[in-house]
Amino acid sequence: MEIEKFFICPFCGAQISMVLDLSAGPQSYIEDCEVCCRPLEISYETGGSDNVSLEITAVEQ
Repeated sequence: MEIEKFFICPFCGAQISMVLDLSAGPQSYIEDCEVCCRPLEISYETGGSDNVSLEITAVEQ
């Protein structure tokens, strides 16, 4: 199951949309902001079909 979530980049303030694959279980990975290209740590887990905890953290270099 996939779900679309929106968040604000902590670096540039742009609204970003992301499709999360909930069938893969909890995930944590680094991905660049599609606007400013700065690295973001993306972590999420699900507590049910519609309950998704998404955390976005700026990765300082």
